[in-house]
Formats: sequence, C-alpha cells, structure tokens
Amino acid sequence: MPQDKQPQDPKPGIARRTLVQAAIAAPAALAMPAIVRAQAAPVRIGYAMARTGPWTTGAQVSQEPNYLLWAEQQNAAGGLNVKGTKRPIELVSSDDQSNIETCVRTYEKLMGSDKVDLVLPPWGSNANFAVAPLANRFGYPFIAPTALSRRLVEMKLPYFFLMLQQPKAMMDALVDMLKANGAKTAAVVYVDDLFGLENYAALKVALKGSGISLVDDKSYPLGVKDLSPVLRSIKDKNPDAFIGLTYPPDTILASRQSKEIGFNPKFFYASVGTAFQLYRNVMKEGAEGVLGMGSWNGKTSPAAKAYFDAHVKKFGAAKEPDRWASGATWAGLEILTAAVAKAGLDKKAIRDYVAGTEHNTILGKIKFAGSENVGTPGTVGQWQKGEFEVVWPKAGATAPLVPAKPAWV
Repeated sequence: MPQDKQPQDPKPGIARRTLVQAAIAAPAALAMPAIVRAQAAPVRIGYAMARTGPWTTGAQVSQEPNYLLWAEQQNAAGGLNVKGTKRPIELVSSDDQSNIETCVRTYEKLMGSDKVDLVLPPWGSNANFAVAPLANRFGYPFIAPTALSRRLVEMKLPYFFLMLQQPKAMMDALVDMLKANGAKTAAVVYVDDLFGLENYAALKVALKGSGISLVDDKSYPLGVKDLSPVLRSIKDKNPDAFIGLTYPPDTILASRQSKEIGFNPKFFYASVGTAFQLYRNVMKEGAEGVLGMGSWNGKTSPAAKAYFDAHVKKFGAAKEPDRWASGATWAGLEILTAAVAKAGLDKKAIRDYVAGTEHNTILGKIKFAGSENVGTPGTVGQWQKGEFEVVWPKAGATAPLVPAKPAWV
C-alpha cells in the first residue's frame, strides 16, 4: 500500500501525507462515472504526534501506530463509511517534537487554513490541554485517548471527549484494592506536572478514611535522571505500598533503582508505561507482580483479541499495543468510525452522536457525561507471567490479583 514515508521512521518536523489505498481499487475507480469518482474524494484527517523528544515513547506505543492501522484497515475495506459512501482516508500529519507550541501551531493550521475534514488528538495531557480549546473553537470533535486530567473535564468543552478513566476513578480503584488486601501504609512519588499533580490530589482524597496512612510523598521534575535518594528515604520508612505517579521513563527508572537498592514493598505501583511491552522487556522477570495503570488485554473481549492480533501482524511482535491507552485509542477510533457512518462529515452532528450515544467498543460500553468517559471503571493492572492482567475491580479482571509482589529478579 503506497506511502510516501515509512511510518516507523518519519523525519521530524516534516508533514507526512498518507493515502493508504487498496491497489485493486485504482482500475475500478477509473471505470466509474466522473460523479462517482468525485464522491470518493479522500477524507483528509490531520494530527500532530511526537516522533522526537520526551513524549515519543508514549506517543509511538499508544497512539500513532493505531492511527496508521485504523486508516489501513478502513481503506482495505474500501474506505471510511461516510454516511453510506466509502471514501479513502488521507492522513495529514507531522512531528510536534514534544513541544506544546509546535503542537498548537500545527492544529491551528490543520483546522484553520488547511481545513481538514477531521482531526485526531496528540499525545498526553499537557498537549491536549493546550489544543482542546482550539479544537472546540473551530468546532472539531476531539476524542482524546491519552489525556488524564480533571481540569479538562471542568473546562466543559462540548467538542472534547476523554477516553481514559480520570484521576478520581483510577486512584479510588487503587486505594480500594490496597485496602481490601491489607495495606496500612503507603508512600508516593509524583511528576510535577498536570498529570502527577491531579493524580496525587485524587490519591490523597481516596486515602481519607481508608485506614491507609501516607508515610512519605515527594514530587520530582519532568525528565528526572535519578530517583535513588528519594527511594532510599522511602525504603527506610518500610511502607506496604509504593505508588509512583510516573511517566514511562520515570516508571522504568523508579523500578530499576528500587531493584538496585533492594526496595521491594508488598505492593509496587507505577503509572504510565507499566502496561507497555517495553517495561516487560527492560525489567524481564523483575516485572512480575508490578502494578500499574491498565484497563484491558486480549482476554477482555473477542474484539480486543482481534485488535491485538491485527496490531502485532502489522507492526511485529516487538511492538505490541500497550494494555492501557492503546486500547483507549482504538476504542476512540471505533467511536469516530461509527459517528461518521451515522452523521457523515458534519462535525456538529458527529459531536452530537458521540455525546449522546452509548458506544460498543473493544473495552466494553462507553458513554460520556460532558467530556468524561463514565462507562469505563477505574482499574489496576499487574504483570503476571508475561501478561499485564487487569486485576481490579474483580468484575472486570482478566486474572486474580497476586497480593504480594515477589522479590526483584
């Protein structure tokens, strides 16, 4: 399928246009009347995505591969169903270089001057916080799969929808699990940005009345290179649970350095990146028993298994989807696909469909109250024998919780 660049190695800062089209469709299109060919004009869908800089790890695991797979699948089926007419998808994208200003400028151009038909969101809470008001002003539906922020809900942007469970739901689930399994003390480290601060605030509220006392809490700057002094201080307090409200590089750093200093609490929880294949690859057998943010795997539903297999077939076994936001990205694309089939490319009608419908997705039924996904409960995942299992709440679990982390290996 023709592409002007390989998706795995895009050049930073250069726009990429991708028209993934089944080769068999070309001769057939030539035989069609001119009016039919005109109706099959591409649907231009724009986005900015981190391909360089500190956001890249998350963006290139959880998000952009799914955009590429979705476009390929839709086009292989004859194109995106636009209210009964199949039209090929053309992706118009560029590297935001993990830079907020670049990200905002890109979306302003896509929506303001390029006037693409639809947009797909960038990676991460901070980028979405910057771009969501812009998308709302231009009237573009924005189904964000990697934003986690109560402030985004409170902005009450009618065109903006958050796929991920928000801090309260996730921290409530974590504390509920810890309490149910006998934890009495906990220590937390959190990244000093919107994600870390909101989740830390939600955690403190969840801990009130739980019987679990917070024996230490420390913030750290984005891009931190050494957490060992903080971890040694926490180790001395011997908490039952360690909670890291962390991004992928920090999740791995905290895990490696905890192993190095022999800090092995009963519950070891880290946030973004724990559900990535990368975490398992880096920590190897040491990943066993580690807890983190996650909400699905191939056991969640037959549709989830089909998605997982298709992703691995396209990108290879070395690039599995993560067991958290990748599923949210795909579910968001499922919602957008259904909305366009029903409403066409009328952006207001798409927005109304997304807001007012209960959606069937690989993650189960999803519905929105304002911007918030209120259909997916807060969850906790855990590495068990090479798979990141959903272990809490029990109703949605793919495996029972292992209630005491084994020693680091």
